[in-house]
Amino acid sequence: MLMEYVFGVVVASLLGFLLMFPFQGKSREGGMKRNAEIQGRLSKVAECGSEAACEGSSDVIVVGAGVAGSALACALGKDGRRVRVIERDLSEPDRIVGELLQPGGYLKLVELGLEDCVEEIDAQRVFGYALFKDGKNTKLSYPLENFHSDVAGRSFHNGRFIQRMRGKAASIPNVSLEQGTVTSLIEENGAVRGISYKTKNGEELKAYAPLTIVCDGCFSNLRRSLCSPKVDVPSFFVGLVLENCQLPYPNHGHVILADPSPILFYPISSTEVRCLVDVPGQKVPSVANGEMEIYLKTSVAPQLPQELREPFISAIDLGTIRTMPNKSMPAAPHPTPGALLMGDAFNMRHPLTGGGMTVALSDIVVLRNLLKPLRNLHDVPALCKYLESFYTLRKPVASTINTLAGALYKVFSASSDRAMNEMRQACFDYLSLGGSFSAGPISLLSGLNPRPLSLVVHFFAVAIYGVGRLIIPYPSPKRMWIGARLISGAANIILPIIKAEGVRQMFFPATVPAYYRAPPTN
Repeated sequence: MLMEYVFGVVVASLLGFLLMFPFQGKSREGGMKRNAEIQGRLSKVAECGSEAACEGSSDVIVVGAGVAGSALACALGKDGRRVRVIERDLSEPDRIVGELLQPGGYLKLVELGLEDCVEEIDAQRVFGYALFKDGKNTKLSYPLENFHSDVAGRSFHNGRFIQRMRGKAASIPNVSLEQGTVTSLIEENGAVRGISYKTKNGEELKAYAPLTIVCDGCFSNLRRSLCSPKVDVPSFFVGLVLENCQLPYPNHGHVILADPSPILFYPISSTEVRCLVDVPGQKVPSVANGEMEIYLKTSVAPQLPQELREPFISAIDLGTIRTMPNKSMPAAPHPTPGALLMGDAFNMRHPLTGGGMTVALSDIVVLRNLLKPLRNLHDVPALCKYLESFYTLRKPVASTINTLAGALYKVFSASSDRAMNEMRQACFDYLSLGGSFSAGPISLLSGLNPRPLSLVVHFFAVAIYGVGRLIIPYPSPKRMWIGARLISGAANIILPIIKAEGVRQMFFPATVPAYYRAPPTN
């Protein structure tokens, strides 16, 4: 064995001499530089645990540069993380949702230092909602009295907002944005080590990092290995843009409680108003053969306030009708070493209440704060265990907004059941009372007071108010029976949503062990 070892050393030395001989003419300084580079690489490999983990020199890979991905890249980049963002298409998106940021979401934007992203895009300040039903209407203002004068909702073109966020991310030296299509996650021994992707030129590449965060949106093709997706499509939005339309209540969102389901109007620039017509079911009338135009003009237009009908019909005549499925999906993650889901890839709710961006930005604040004390992220199993606390810490805000969106959509939709129509009318009348009756629900809707218990209290207060309307002053067996069905129907609306969100994490997060998880020691 000794002779074999000596022989191996001699052979290795001769080979090394022969390989180095052609470079002897180069300066000693060049050799020292190469040696330093090699030593640096070896030090990196020693720190990472494998050379694969060090390729790409990234701490975090972010898949997707929408609202969630761009904001996340900014947050982590500002904390000194080396962030690599891979986005399928870096041109300006053109979507009909993601255009209304609630005041609670704006406060999260401020917390992330990104509030200037709503500047220079002709964004409109939003101060509340107007609710319309059967020729009556009521104005519901956000409770902003205790906040800085700049705090309000913001509505805008989604694409302009995203491009501002991407520009902000790209301006951070340790954040890189690259156009490419991520085809799969790279997994080794049950842990995600990075991604495989195609560049815009078709070149197939791999990138590695100790943490990969998937933010590839509602149509995510990567989520299946990281969660148990149960996607529901209760309806579609039909989108139109009304030009030079004066809303009945400027700087407010407008919700028309139409048959069969709500219609939304809100400004997206100083000259444009977005209209979203909700169409329940799994399919919509065809745009191509003119069915949609007929449906909008004959079934929808007559239900609108008089001042909105003409601009609405003009928008239909322009022919720029677009549709999009409304998806909801409870968060059901599989904690996976080396990977995390965020944004619509992770959790969706009906867009009626405009809460999606608020949830995403709130999640980013939670994750940023969790990662802040960590020097490096290379202890992947320990990091995975630590980040289980993310799923608990995010719950009170996310579950409140998710539950409200799902419940309110069902309450606001027309029904053949008289009890549910009574619930709908009770909701309109309850909010019309003003004071705490409107301020409480609107503070939930706006993300300013996302407390699950407050949501449940107000929801059942509406149901009880509805029963009171039925039995006072002259109760009858029939009215009492409808009232009982109203309470039962209310419970059947909200309780399954709460169950899907997780009762313990939603109402008692402090009883979950992960709530107290300490950062791993580096």
